[in-house]
Amino acid sequence: MPKEVSRGLAAVPFHMEVRMTQVLLVAYETRPDAVELAVTAKEQLESLGIDTSIAKVGDIPRIPELTTDSIVVSLGGDGTFLRAARFAHGASATVMGVNLGRVGFLVPAQPSEIVSQVIAYRDGGAVVEERIVLDVRLSDGTHDIAINEVVVERSQAGHMVRLRTFIAGDEFLTYSADGVLVATPTGSTGYNFSAGGPVMGTNLPNMVMTPIAPHFTVDRSIVVSADTEISMSVLDRPGLVVADGVRLGSIEPGESLTICSHATPIRVALPQDSKFGARLRHSLREGHA
Repeated sequence: MPKEVSRGLAAVPFHMEVRMTQVLLVAYETRPDAVELAVTAKEQLESLGIDTSIAKVGDIPRIPELTTDSIVVSLGGDGTFLRAARFAHGASATVMGVNLGRVGFLVPAQPSEIVSQVIAYRDGGAVVEERIVLDVRLSDGTHDIAINEVVVERSQAGHMVRLRTFIAGDEFLTYSADGVLVATPTGSTGYNFSAGGPVMGTNLPNMVMTPIAPHFTVDRSIVVSADTEISMSVLDRPGLVVADGVRLGSIEPGESLTICSHATPIRVALPQDSKFGARLRHSLREGHA
């Protein structure tokens, strides 16, 4: 059975034999249930002849390098998924999310499905979405990626940051705000949505730029194609740059950063019956996405 890869608005057959050589289970170390689940799943997968290892979130930087034939399975919530996805992206490996939280929009698989979903992926019975990843570069040479969003925010409480933005090299708007974020479709249901931005289907080739609490400026988002470069420069006070909730650095007045889509997408394995609308509806009913 051919694996399905979701591109655009529809899932299309992706005719490629899956070579799954390794499963890495990533568990949040402060959650005993996640660690216990990882141990149980490891035993079950290894009994089926599947090479499986366990890593705690804090150990990710010290994990031996993965390959493109590996699948990383995150056990936890959206935060654990983001850490696991960033690690998987570096090796062009696939990532799968298992939900141990209340909402978990990014992690649709359930704990009881770990083994069956890994087997489905190996046998070509999973849906794999190729999602864009942001590439962010600061003028001082700092470089990183973001699965969800990049935020340029004020560095001092009580003071706004003034940001001049450019889209594809053309000056767009200057914002006086708490910050401005650029999100992927994957991240559009997070901070972007809380700031009033639109939700995008996770497999769409777009980015969205949304101001955060703007003052006397346009408060609407703008959606651009993934091949568009977005730049921002700080005009008066320093700004902080945060990628997926982790501080990347700061930019001083006169300095800038550029954001574009990374050349390599992140591959996300989903249950065959996972539907974007149903996941979003559940998240909204729980109070947030």
